[in-house]
Amino acid sequence: MSQGSSRTQVILATLGVALALLLAALDQTVVGVAMPRIVSELHGLDFYAWVTTAYLITSTALVPVAGKLGDMFGRKPFLIAGMAGFIGASALCGVSQNMIELVLFRALQGVFGGVLFASTFAVLADVFPPTQRARMSGLFGAVFGLSSVIGPTLGGYLTDGPGWRWVFYVNVPLGIAAIVLVASQLPFVRSSARLRDIDWIGTGLLFAGLTPLLIAFSMTRDHSWTSAQVLGPFGLAAVMLVAFYFIERRVEHPVVPFHLFRLNVFAVPAAISFFSAIGMFAVVIFVPLLYQGVLRVSATNSGQLLTPMMLAVVVTATVTGAVIARIPAYRFLSAGALAVMIVGLVLLARVGVGASPFEVTRDIIIVGAGLGVTFPLTLVVVQAGLPHQLIGVGTSQLTFWRSLGGTIGTAILGSTLTNRLPIPPTPVGLANTLHDLFLVAAVVATVSVVASLVLREVPLTPQVESMPEGIEAAA
Repeated sequence: MSQGSSRTQVILATLGVALALLLAALDQTVVGVAMPRIVSELHGLDFYAWVTTAYLITSTALVPVAGKLGDMFGRKPFLIAGMAGFIGASALCGVSQNMIELVLFRALQGVFGGVLFASTFAVLADVFPPTQRARMSGLFGAVFGLSSVIGPTLGGYLTDGPGWRWVFYVNVPLGIAAIVLVASQLPFVRSSARLRDIDWIGTGLLFAGLTPLLIAFSMTRDHSWTSAQVLGPFGLAAVMLVAFYFIERRVEHPVVPFHLFRLNVFAVPAAISFFSAIGMFAVVIFVPLLYQGVLRVSATNSGQLLTPMMLAVVVTATVTGAVIARIPAYRFLSAGALAVMIVGLVLLARVGVGASPFEVTRDIIIVGAGLGVTFPLTLVVVQAGLPHQLIGVGTSQLTFWRSLGGTIGTAILGSTLTNRLPIPPTPVGLANTLHDLFLVAAVVATVSVVASLVLREVPLTPQVESMPEGIEAAA
């Protein structure tokens, strides 16, 4: 922030941005708990998965676009618009009269959720210098993890108390508080960009390519990879994304500057985010199945079983953010943390019938401890290594590649479960299938360890507006 900004203004502005992040992150965990009640009242079991899928598709697809526009026009207006739109879409979800309306309103909610995810972490670069940014990125990562801890409990309380519609209405007061703080305390960085500078064609092609791509991966839960329902969207996505690539190489202000992928400080963190997300989602999606299907642990809310992992993420993300500026060879910290995550996945693969639930708890804590380190580390590297005018693009791309890795990983691992699980399923058969599944996730995640070892370390010192060495040639 500007030198004239008071400490109080910085604190309040940061609190407002943190609330904006909590607003978007909490929604993903709160809604899942209410889904059985929602389906019961609105009578739409066939649309059960699409309530979540619609949100994930639109939020993921909007992240790269929102990141670029934030770089061009300033992040404050996008934060405010994102929160206002998110509040409005949440209210619409709350008044839905049938499942089709809910799916459509969730898709709209995802649009504004993507704007928030793209903007919140990028704002750190506008508010703090790199040395403080590292610490704050750890705290923001902790906010994200905290939403996974409190979300299921809050969702259960609201569903059993005032009703499932309050799972959406609760976003209104939280969002209003965040808007007031951001509008009054976060300074607006003026930009010389104009509406005609927006790459409208590229934006449309990117959205037209990512949407069928994500739909295709989502469809693999219920259809074969070679079915028309899957291959059709994949084919459309390929055509649109190839067209997007060629268009982007010729416009003055591309939505995704492809020359960034030639830079170590961007490409390596993106790879780490993508491949580590596969391990993360393997735990988030399939550990509740391990608890209940193999160990026969009864849980009315399976999401709470993941609380130890999320607490480990919160702790290690906070600690990493506080100490990373003092670690000269932080690529080894990243590689070591990801190796720890892989150890946790391998231990999960060894869990069988008769094992103690405490073994699973231990294993997911190990996974969470490794994951928590990577969140602030990749963010700090990108924001310290790129010029300020590209920080929004770089930061949003980390979020995008992490989301895409989770989507693809879930599809592949879900197919592994479907194809290898014996019919009818038994605890032993499920344990053997999950053994293979967690091992696959562990092997894929080793790519992130290798990527960490080739990460080029950049000093966490104040940036200049000029491009770092090598970027002009890459451009």
